[in-house]
Amino acid sequence: MTRKVFFSFHYARDSWRVAKVRNSGVVSGYTKNPFYDKADWEKVRLRGPDGVRRWIDDQLAGTSVTVVLVGAKTSSRPWVKYEIEQSIAKGNGLLAIDISKIGDRNGDTDNTGINPVPTDYPLYRWNKDCGQKNLGSWIEAAAKAAGR
Repeated sequence: MTRKVFFSFHYARDSWRVAKVRNSGVVSGYTKNPFYDKADWEKVRLRGPDGVRRWIDDQLAGTSVTVVLVGAKTSSRPWVKYEIEQSIAKGNGLLAIDISKIGDRNGDTDNTGINPVPTDYPLYRWNKDCGQKNLGSWIEAAAKAAGR
């Protein structure tokens, strides 16, 4: 089943790690929102807080699952918090994946960050829990748990 999946993450710090998830081939069976580039994000930010909220709400429309890609500082990001709150409010399946141990452009890993997703939702670790092999089943399990 094709699902529309929203990916939430700390853009400035984790975009390299997120690109590795995106390019792993695992998410190819899903409609993905938002995997945006820096130019797109800068345009959205120029709209101000209300514009960013509207953009996030538009990106969440029609999604059934939200995947929060957790890096070292993700929990401190106000837009990630908003995306999680809105995902819960609309009844999306929700899960978190720790991406801190995926190497960046220099091969360096990061500190494990605080998971911003409430504790009653699953947290997986991309490397340790074989994310490349299991992401699809994690998404489907989150959708089923949400009745989607």
